[in-house]
Amino acid sequence: MRYLWALFGLLALALGTIGIVAPLLPTVPFLLLAAFCFSKSSERLHNWLLSHPTFGPPIADWNERGAISLAAKRLATISIVVVFGISIAIGLRTTLLLIQAATLSCVLLFIWTRPNS
Repeated sequence: MRYLWALFGLLALALGTIGIVAPLLPTVPFLLLAAFCFSKSSERLHNWLLSHPTFGPPIADWNERGAISLAAKRLATISIVVVFGISIAIGLRTTLLLIQAATLSCVLLFIWTRPNS
């Protein structure tokens, strides 16, 4: 079972790493998932992730205070606006746009009500 947790952790870490450069893929949720999986599989990988200079601080911010950095909030907001703009530009049906707008508004509300790190 430890190998399965480690595999899931590595997959989550890979997705989180891709999310650093891909604007629509979230980074921190995948890093949190990787930290959880590594805590179940490998103390060495878990400690490495938490002490990593790039990956560790957002995990610590979330674990300690439920905080999201202001830069991450701004980037998420820009990404959401761009995605919604693309949806409008490609001519999605009004029903789909309304569903998307409601969902993305809830995401933005959640993000902006978290404390800043």
